[in-house]
Amino acid sequence: MRFARSVFAIVFSLGLAGAAAAQPPVWIAHSGATTIVLFGSVHLLPKGLDWRPPALTAAIARADEIWFELPIGGDSDAEAIRLVQTTGLLPQGESLHALLPKAEDARLNHAGLALGLPPSLFDRMRPWLADLTISLAFDAKAGALPDEGVERKLQGLAPATAVRKAFETPAEQIALFADAPLKEQIASLDVDLRDIADDPDSFQRVVNDWMAGDLAALRKEDLEPLRKASPAAYARLITKRNQRWAAVLTRRLATPGEVVVVVGVGHLIGPGGVPALLRKAGFIVEGP
Repeated sequence: MRFARSVFAIVFSLGLAGAAAAQPPVWIAHSGATTIVLFGSVHLLPKGLDWRPPALTAAIARADEIWFELPIGGDSDAEAIRLVQTTGLLPQGESLHALLPKAEDARLNHAGLALGLPPSLFDRMRPWLADLTISLAFDAKAGALPDEGVERKLQGLAPATAVRKAFETPAEQIALFADAPLKEQIASLDVDLRDIADDPDSFQRVVNDWMAGDLAALRKEDLEPLRKASPAAYARLITKRNQRWAAVLTRRLATPGEVVVVVGVGHLIGPGGVPALLRKAGFIVEGP
């Protein structure tokens, strides 16, 4: 489920001692005088990880444009916080603890207390916000930092002349979670609570797979669990967004320029990933 939560950078964490020496993959799409370099991001990372492939570093240095899922920093961050505060809480008189099945509520309370978050903190939260909150806290405890994530680093490295663009607004991303059916929100929260309790090393494996460029393992670890747990959520959070972004890039490939695209790595892998969709549209795409 972690690839789906790009709005608050709930993806990967944990120390990376022993990670593979390889680096994450890069895709390069060509059309005439246009080149688009695509890189799959990890939104939170610990310090000290050397993850930038030379092809990405070179592409950033000469980029005319750099595209992210969301605008990075400034007004975008403030807007996201405002929207969370207005859409993430239950109406007065309703309680998340009363909405959840008893076993799931017990898992939430146990996980929260282990992370220093009292049950009262979650009482007014909608399930999607509780899910994001508990996952962020789990990542933070493991040392994952937003400022060490891919987007923040590349935002700072890109030349000032490179135009910053985004596929989505904060409102559009938050709506992906806030507008989900209540049953789906509760199911997602339960999946992540079980993952935190039963498989605490999953983040370590995923980061190692990302560093090694093991796309088959990434697909198995994170995309397939989401697809199996909720086909509707997978379609909304992954498939449809990939299709929209590929359509945007198809139009962009008609205009000369050097472009870098940085989105969650889950959006770039598999037959429904953006590179595969661009290949199906007839473009030459180098990479795995």
